[in-house]
Amino acid sequence: MTDGRSWQGNWKARLYERVREHGYDSLTAFAEARPTASLVALAEELGADDVAGVQVFSGLVAEAEQRKQVTRLVRGQLVRELFHHLPDGWPPVLDDTNRFDVAQALARWSSYTPQTHEERVTQVRAALRSVPPPSGWRPLGPDDELLRTLLPDEEA
Repeated sequence: MTDGRSWQGNWKARLYERVREHGYDSLTAFAEARPTASLVALAEELGADDVAGVQVFSGLVAEAEQRKQVTRLVRGQLVRELFHHLPDGWPPVLDDTNRFDVAQALARWSSYTPQTHEERVTQVRAALRSVPPPSGWRPLGPDDELLRTLLPDEEA
């Protein structure tokens, strides 16, 4: 976790310099090579003392908008949240504890959703609650078949 130094200086230039130091041409390529890592984990890998998760996400959104791949980014962020909050996959039973974990994952995902996709994310959340995925479902990337069914790419 940073102590505020992440916002000092030109943080965007620092972020992309670190991405290049890791051998990637884009932040998206860096993040997609680690599809289940949290934003915090990505930030810590790029600079534990001076890169924040929110900065990573901001860069990912900018790149996704340029590439017209925001829906893919949204699916990818759901993977990250599910991996963190449901490490054993989708629970077989939604008891109080599991319901809380699912709600936390979906709420965190929603908080990272660009405004353009808020309505679609609300629909996906409702679909996941009304018809839960199979027990143990644990998507490992944005191209998961069920995720693509729930949140297909928009037409260019």
